[in-house]
Amino acid sequence: MDVEFPDDGTIRTAIALAMRAPSVHNSQPWRWRIGDESVHLYVDPTILLRHTDPDGRDLMLSCGTVLHHFRVAIASLGWRARAHRFPNPADPQHIAAIELVRHVPSEQDIAMAAAIPSRRTDRRRYSSWPVPLGHIALIAARAAQEGVLLYRAEALSHVERALAESAATHARDANYQSELKVWSGRRGSLDGVPASNTPAPDDTTRMPSRAFANPQLQQTRSGQPDDDATELLVLATPSDDIMSRLRAGEATSAALLTATTLGLATCALTEPLELPETRALIRSAVLDDSGFPQIMVRIGWAPPSADPLPATPRHTVDEMIDSFDGAMVGRRHESVQKY
Repeated sequence: MDVEFPDDGTIRTAIALAMRAPSVHNSQPWRWRIGDESVHLYVDPTILLRHTDPDGRDLMLSCGTVLHHFRVAIASLGWRARAHRFPNPADPQHIAAIELVRHVPSEQDIAMAAAIPSRRTDRRRYSSWPVPLGHIALIAARAAQEGVLLYRAEALSHVERALAESAATHARDANYQSELKVWSGRRGSLDGVPASNTPAPDDTTRMPSRAFANPQLQQTRSGQPDDDATELLVLATPSDDIMSRLRAGEATSAALLTATTLGLATCALTEPLELPETRALIRSAVLDDSGFPQIMVRIGWAPPSADPLPATPRHTVDEMIDSFDGAMVGRRHESVQKY
């Protein structure tokens, strides 16, 4: 390789960190290829959750989070990523061609990269401590750097209605329920949502998460139900095309990592946005029809009594790297369950 291109170990270290990115149902729908002068990210179209994510928005958001995680990781290792998104119109699976140039890491680069292994999706209730508005402003600024607007949801009654309606619709959908059972409640699997990371449904919380299978995580209790000082942030884009969804995923990564550096607990919420009716409700109530909601992020302070969350398993780097002839080098596709 050229002396002005990172060695293989550096790139693999960055990919390993990048693959800590959150994805819909921890499906990890991405593939990597390493060239002599660039790194390439591809979407794995076989990992499409057809009944959870029929239009593929969650799939593209997931690719955006891993792309941003890679940019953060490689910056902390002394290289700036120049991502050319969708570089090949003839190959829509080619998400990004990434050039790398020398770079002196900033304190922000190092702090954001350090947040990657400690970030968790915390679906439990949060404490009564309010989130400072300055924290929300910083998170919004980081999202704006990715070209995405972040709104603080104040019409929470409408959001709660959207959450309840989407959960009720999905509860009546046998195909959705079957797919959810395939991808959640797992033990010992390298993909899917582990039982150890999902709490039982909590009727007292204002912002419930999905009703995942086989929940094993102990729910936190912090005073009365109204004591949960959750803040709900909505990331939105002016358009709703595939590029907008990818950039929204990158902004989601920036928001989650920034919140983690501030010590906040986070949980991405997409269920109400997976149905046209409840997505339209959130667009009207929160955005005043001025944009397209792509994802919601719940932030707050975890109660002092909350147990640390275990890391969600991930596939290895070797399993996720393909050769340039398209051959799958690893064994991921032999182990992943598909619905």
